[in-house]
Amino acid sequence: MLSNDPIMQIEADLEAPQLFGNTPYGERRVINITGGKVSGPRLRGKILPGGADWQIIRADGAADIFAKYTVQIDGGGFVLVTSAGLRHGPPEVIARLAKGEAVPRDQYYFRTCVRFETGDSQADWLNRVLCIAVGAREKMKVKLDLFEVL
Repeated sequence: MLSNDPIMQIEADLEAPQLFGNTPYGERRVINITGGKVSGPRLRGKILPGGADWQIIRADGAADIFAKYTVQIDGGGFVLVTSAGLRHGPPEVIARLAKGEAVPRDQYYFRTCVRFETGDSQADWLNRVLCIAVGAREKMKVKLDLFEVL
């Protein structure tokens, strides 16, 4: 069961993908995370530059997503965010996303499992939380609504 409302929203600013081509695992690309913001009733902060989303585009067209990045929360503490999931949809919708077009998120599937790690007492509760994120891909940005797994 998931929380009824998101416990936080994440907006991550992105660079253009680095395309590695077809590797033995699939079409590999890395998308660097340059910043962004986190907001929610219990936590606010900013995403620091230096994280990335390592993706493999599988033979069936699904993007296998693995992202790691750092949030500096209001008050100064740091939170490591790890996110793994999938994004897929009809080929014409994925092509529109790749062009940077705005596509309603109900037209494709974008879900990740999110974990946190912190030594900050203000955000310690995150060390014991798992979230499912419902995502939306925008031009040079990803928006995630995080729902706590209860």
